[in-house]
Amino acid sequence: MAKTTVSASTQMTDLVQELREYLRAEFVGLVLFVAGALVLFTLGGDTPSWAEKMVGWTAPLWALALLLTGGVLMSRGRLGYWSVEAILGAELTLLALQSGTFAWHHATFDWSLRADGTNGGLVGWALGGILVATLGQWPAFVFICLVGLVGLVLLWRYTPLLYVAALLAHYLPPLARAVGQRLSAWFPPPEELEEPEAEWRAPLPATENFVPPVDEEPPAATPAPRRARASSPAQAREASKPTRKGREKGARAQRPVRPENSRLPSLDLLTPDSGTFQSGDVHLLGQLIEQTLHDFNVPVKVVHMESGPTVTQFGVEPLYVERSGKRRKVRVNRIVNLADDLALALAAPAVRIEAPVPGRPYVGIEVPNPEKTMVGLRGILESEAMRRQSGALLVGLGRDTAGAPVVMDLARAPHLLIAGATGAGKSVCINTIITSLLMQHGPETLRFVMVDPKMVELPGYNGIPHLIGNVITDVDHVMGALTWLLLQMDDRYRLFRELGVRNIDAYNKLARGRKRQAGLEPMPYIVLIIDELADLMMTAGEDIERQICRLAQMARATGIHLILATQRPSTDVVTGLIKANFPSRIAFAVSSQVDSRVILDTPGAERLLGRGDMLLMRPDLAKLLRCQGCFVSDEEIARVVAFWKAEAGDTSPAAVPPWNSLLDQLDDEDELIQDAIDVLRGMSSCSTSLLQRKLRVGYPKAARLMEELEARGIVGPDLGGGQGREVLLKEEEDEEGEVEG
Repeated sequence: MAKTTVSASTQMTDLVQELREYLRAEFVGLVLFVAGALVLFTLGGDTPSWAEKMVGWTAPLWALALLLTGGVLMSRGRLGYWSVEAILGAELTLLALQSGTFAWHHATFDWSLRADGTNGGLVGWALGGILVATLGQWPAFVFICLVGLVGLVLLWRYTPLLYVAALLAHYLPPLARAVGQRLSAWFPPPEELEEPEAEWRAPLPATENFVPPVDEEPPAATPAPRRARASSPAQAREASKPTRKGREKGARAQRPVRPENSRLPSLDLLTPDSGTFQSGDVHLLGQLIEQTLHDFNVPVKVVHMESGPTVTQFGVEPLYVERSGKRRKVRVNRIVNLADDLALALAAPAVRIEAPVPGRPYVGIEVPNPEKTMVGLRGILESEAMRRQSGALLVGLGRDTAGAPVVMDLARAPHLLIAGATGAGKSVCINTIITSLLMQHGPETLRFVMVDPKMVELPGYNGIPHLIGNVITDVDHVMGALTWLLLQMDDRYRLFRELGVRNIDAYNKLARGRKRQAGLEPMPYIVLIIDELADLMMTAGEDIERQICRLAQMARATGIHLILATQRPSTDVVTGLIKANFPSRIAFAVSSQVDSRVILDTPGAERLLGRGDMLLMRPDLAKLLRCQGCFVSDEEIARVVAFWKAEAGDTSPAAVPPWNSLLDQLDDEDELIQDAIDVLRGMSSCSTSLLQRKLRVGYPKAARLMEELEARGIVGPDLGGGQGREVLLKEEEDEEGEVEG
C-alpha cells in the first residue's frame, strides 16, 4: 500500500511539473504574440509611434518576429522549421539592421539623437552608438555586419528558405541550359573556332558530373567525342574520331582506357526522381513517441529526426528514472520491447527499432511515412555519392532512411544473395543492378550469364552484346554454364600465374600497358545472375550447390561474381555453405522471423514494408542498412536494351552459348565413368595413367575422370610416391549395381 501511495505521489508530482512548464511556455508565448499584434496595430500613423521610436524603420519586422516567437512557444515547437534557432537568427539580423543603420549615418555617439525615430530607433541608437564610440564608425559597422551574417546563417539553416534554395538549385541549371541552347541557335559560333565539347562522366572511377548531351542531333561537320554517351540508338551508330583536345582532356581526368568502339547510354533514357519525401508532421510524431514511451515508464527524448523515401527515423535518447531512491538510465532493451506498442500508438503497420544506431548515441525508431516515395535509378547515378566511388562494378541500390544514395561495388561484395517473399521486390532489384551496370560498361569490360527458370523476368535482355548466349530458362543447361564458368576461372588463374599477377585488375593493367608487344587482351568481368535458386536446388541440389560454392570461394580474383535470388529463404535452399560464401546479402520483406534469421542471421526483415523496402548486409558495415530500393520500369529497361542492340548492330555475338559442347562432353563423360568402373572391377589400386591406357583418352580427361570417381567414393585419395589410389569398389557392390542396372 505504501509503495502504491509513493508511486501515485511521484506520478502526480511529475504531472504537475509538466503542466507548470507547459503553462509557462503558453503564457510567455501568448504575451509575445499580443505584444507583436499591438506593435503591428500602432504602425501607419502620421507621427512615429512608440514602437517606431524604439526600433525605427524595423518596427514591422519586429512585429512579425514577435508573432512568430509567440506562435512557436504556444505550439510547443510544432510550427515546422520555424524553430527557436530560426527566431534567434531573425532577432540577431534585426538588431544588426538597427545598429548598422545608426553606424552608417553617424560617426559619433550624440545624445541628442536618442529620441529620433529614424536610424534604427532608440535601440539602434544605443547599440550602434556604443559600438561607434568604442570601436570607431567603420570597425563598428564591420562588426555589426558579421553579427548580421551569423543571424542570417541561423535563419537560412532552420527555415523554409532551404526549400527555396533547393528549388533554385533544381530548376536553374535546366533553365540555364535551355537559355544557352536558344542563344547558341540565335548566335552560332564562327566556323574557324572549335566548338566546345560536352563534359561526360566516366563509367568507372568518376571525376566529373553527369551532363546529358546538349544537342539531340549534332551537326555532321562537327566530330562528336567517341567516348560520349549517346542519347538514342540512332545516334549510337554515328561513329567519329575523337578530337585532340578531347584526348588530352581524357588523359588529364585519368579515365580508364576503353576500346575505340565503346559508347555508353545517356542518362536521359532513365526517368528522373519523382520529388521530395512525404514524411508527415515529424514533430507531432516525435512528441507522440515520447508520450507513448513515458506511459510505459520509459522516459526518452527525441534528439534527431531524418526522413527517407519509406520511413522516418527518430533518434531517441534514453533518460533517467527513479528506482529505490537512485537515478538510473533507461535500458535500451526496454525500448526495443515496446516496438508493437509504438506501432499501435502511431497507427503504423510496423515499427522497426535499431538499438543503437551505429556511431550515434541514440536509439533509432523507424516509422513508416504516410506515402512511400518512388526512388529512381537516374537520381542515384547522378548523385555525388556515385561520383565519389571508385569501384569497378558500381551498383545503385536505393536510398537509406536519411534519403542518402546507397551505392555498392559488386567487385568488393564480392557475391550477392537476395531473398524475400513473393512480390517484395527481388526481381526489380535484379533489374536495377543489371541496368546500373549496363549504364556504365560496354561488352568489352562486362559480360553476363543469366539464369531465369521462371522465364518471365530476364528474357527481355536477350540480344544485348553483354549477354553470353541467351538467358538460360532450361534447368538442364545450368550445369553446363556453371562448368564453363569453372573452366574460365581455371584458365584465368593459369594465365595469372604465368604473368605473375594476382587478380583481374592487375592483369588488365598489364594487358593495356603491353598490348602491342605481348598481344594480351583485357579480360571482361563476368556476372552470373540466377533469379530463382530454389528451382535449381530442387532438381540437382548437391551438384548445383557444389558448383556455386566453388565459384564463390575462388572466382573473385578472376572477375567472376555471382548474384543469387530466391523467394523461398529456407535452410534447404539457402544452405550454410552458400551463406558462408556470400557475405553480402539483401533481405526483402518476409513472413516470419525465422526466414529473416535464415537470410541475415538476425531478425528484422519481418518488419519491412514490402515493395522495395530492404535490409542490406555488407562486409564493411557494422550493422544492417535499411534502404528503399530503386524502381526501374519496363519502359526504361526497354530503352536501355534497345540502345545496346542498336550499338551492337550486326556485330552481336552468336546466340549459341559456349557451354553447349560441354553438355555433350558431360554426357560422354558419364559413359566414360561407367567404362572406368568396369575397368576397375577386381582391382585393388589404380592410377590416372592406367585409365588413360585402358580407355584410350588424353591425360587431362583421365585426370577429370579420376576426380569424379573420387567424389563418388569409388576410389580413394592419391597415396603419393607412385602408389596410385586404392579402389574402394567391392565385388558385392558391383553385383548390386548390375542388378539395379
